[in-house]
Amino acid sequence: MNDETKPGGRPLFGHPWIFIRGVPSLMHLPPEGPAEIAFAGRSNVGKSSLINALVGQKALARTSNTPGRTQELNYFVPDGYSGAADDLPPMALVDMPGYGYAEAPKSQVDAWTKLVFDYLRGRSTLKRVYVLIDARHGIKKNDEDVLALLDKAAVSYQLVLTKTDKIKPPAVAALTAETLEKIRKRPAAFPDVVATSSEKGVGIEALRSAIEQAIAR
Repeated sequence: MNDETKPGGRPLFGHPWIFIRGVPSLMHLPPEGPAEIAFAGRSNVGKSSLINALVGQKALARTSNTPGRTQELNYFVPDGYSGAADDLPPMALVDMPGYGYAEAPKSQVDAWTKLVFDYLRGRSTLKRVYVLIDARHGIKKNDEDVLALLDKAAVSYQLVLTKTDKIKPPAVAALTAETLEKIRKRPAAFPDVVATSSEKGVGIEALRSAIEQAIAR
């Protein structure tokens, strides 16, 4: 399977995607059907920008310089599927609320956190979580907390470095190696790190391939 097609010849990436639902609580989750790929990361790590780069659309996922803007689980699927049992999309991308934004009201942060963690623990169609790490900062304590939760829940995850254009190439290589070493003994971590830049298009093809492999599991 390549970046343009899935089994049956339908396009996957390189085909229009649409937003289908914002989920403020678990009761609003869509019925379990297609494989789901979720994106997690600290507030303002670049999740929305990365999703836009993956699907080749500039404004599918809303981007903002204001941390904490994404407050729901936002679902995106390829356009052109009927939703019938025999014509479901091959996968859904899920943009999760950012974590670690200290300036939001505590009640709001607690609500976002519960939504995200309940989703991670209870969604059987979730194939993999891509945990985004800002290349300028590396893995922080709140990232480690999320990785520990994913390990405990036995949810497969892979780390993605974002904004690598903001640091020099030797630093990207060093950070990639350092990050691999930090996750080496984590039981649910996929043993590879993808270095990306949404702005420059770096690593996007590699991430598409990783996602295709994950949903084929």
